[in-house]
Parts: sequence; structure tokens; C-alpha cells
Amino acid sequence: MAPAFAARDCRVHLQELDVLSEESVKRVVGNVIDKFGKIDVLVNNAGVQCVGPLAEIPLSALQKTFDTNVYGSLRMIQAAVPHMATRKKGKVVNMGSVAALTNGLLELKPLGIDIINIAPGAIKSNIGSSAVASYNKMPEWKLYMPFEAVIRDRAYFSQGIKATPTEEFAKEAVSAILRKNPPAWFSYGQYSTVSSIAYHLPIFVWDFIMRKAMKC
Repeated sequence: MAPAFAARDCRVHLQELDVLSEESVKRVVGNVIDKFGKIDVLVNNAGVQCVGPLAEIPLSALQKTFDTNVYGSLRMIQAAVPHMATRKKGKVVNMGSVAALTNGLLELKPLGIDIINIAPGAIKSNIGSSAVASYNKMPEWKLYMPFEAVIRDRAYFSQGIKATPTEEFAKEAVSAILRKNPPAWFSYGQYSTVSSIAYHLPIFVWDFIMRKAMKC
């Protein structure tokens, strides 16, 4: 479940939204349009981590992650974009894990809808503890048992003492989104600069760095 809200004149209207349910998505989007008459910005921020070795992780866990992080965003987009298109105005904001999806959404530009991909750095959140909670419910690893400590540590990698405060990140992100001509790509937070540089490194260099980090 993810909270959905609409704000006007500094007022907030909270609703419960399940991005895994098409019925829930349509109901909430319809309620927002009925109450406020429009949707200016859609922020796809629902996401979960799936921590574990691909060779052993249950497919059901991967399916839930994919359904939340990818199809969840698509459900929201398909529910909100037709309304935005009638107004020739709107903004769709996708958080980092759906970067490839955002590139495909350039097709919305002729409809007057801006696309903003946000790639957060290390931001304070509950994503690490949530991932470990799910991890604890999974069956015991066989091939990867010797690496269990490393896998658990990876879940908390972004939650170190120097992680960027949530409020700081939110303030910077909102400022970028609300610009008249918002950027197509926005990144902020600890490690965001390093990650941007790493993204452009040759694959063999990136593999070398990751092998050192994972000690394998």
C-alpha cells in the first residue's frame, strides 16, 4: 500500500492506494479528479527492493517486485495521463528504478506532459529494513549461504549515517519538479554524483568495482 495525496492551498487529502490493484488506482485517480478537478503532477514513488541471489530467489518475490516497481507505475500512468492529455498539461515523475520506462515515455511530450526521471542517491528511508524483513521470510540459501552477510549489508548500503535526510531530498526534488521547464533527469543525495559517473564507465570497469565491493 502507498499513500496517495492531493494538495491545494497547503491542504492535504490522504487516500490509501495500492499500485498492485487496477481497481484501487482507478478509484483514487477518479476521487482526486472529482475533488480537485485536475491532476497536475503524478509522482511514481511506490517501490520495493528484492534482495538475494537471482539463482535462488523465489520467482514470486521477483514477480511482486516487478509488479510494484514497473507495472505499478504503468497502472498510474495509464490512469492519469488521459486526463492530463485533455488539458495538454501535466508532469509525470518517476523515481530511479523505472529509468528505462521514463525514456520510453518521451511519447507523452507532444501531449503537453513533461517527463522527469528522479535518480535519488542515498536517502534516509525504510527501504533497507523493509527489504531485510522480506529477505527473512525467504527460504534458506544453498549456493549463496557463504555470502549471506554481504547480501544483508547490501540492503542497508544506502542507509548509512551520511545518508541525505528525507526532508532535504524532498525539498530539492519538489523545487525541480515545479519549474516551468523541469529537467528530464534530476539526481540528488549522497553518492548521486559518484553514481552518475559510474553509469558512464565501461562495463568492465564497473564489473571490477562491483567485484571488489562484493568481495568476490
